[in-house]
Amino acid sequence: MRHINLETWPRQEHFKVFSTWDYPHFSMCANGDLTAFYPVLKQRGISFTVATMYLLARATNPIPEFRYRIRLGEVVEHEIVHPSTTILTNEDLFTFCTINYTGDFSLFAGRAAEQIPYVKEHPTLEGDPEQDNLLFMTSIPWVSFTSFMQTVGCHPKTTR
Repeated sequence: MRHINLETWPRQEHFKVFSTWDYPHFSMCANGDLTAFYPVLKQRGISFTVATMYLLARATNPIPEFRYRIRLGEVVEHEIVHPSTTILTNEDLFTFCTINYTGDFSLFAGRAAEQIPYVKEHPTLEGDPEQDNLLFMTSIPWVSFTSFMQTVGCHPKTTR
């Protein structure tokens, strides 16, 4: 993990503004065309959830900004972020599940094959509050929707 020097960081002004907002996050949901991807997964017996977790982590990890986190008022850059998702349990509830990311899909899929059944048997909505190197995601392939969430400053902590 690397600490970012805020005094020399080109994003310093943006950080000062958005870090005072109630919801300083940006998120986007969109439909994706998986007509070629999905049948290949099914043909090879690969879980849609595991494959999408892997691909999103693989696309995210090379981008430093996606590995930034705010910790105690400082910005840190993690070397790697791990996908953490929701998994349906047998009781029609969900549990959180984190899979340690590796660039080797076979190794990642093996970790998922161990972790997913474990969390289904031992569901939890708690995580380690010290672990902030996570990439949160949820896959709901049976629902089609799009959304866009912009940063929100309902009650700015400082005046502009």
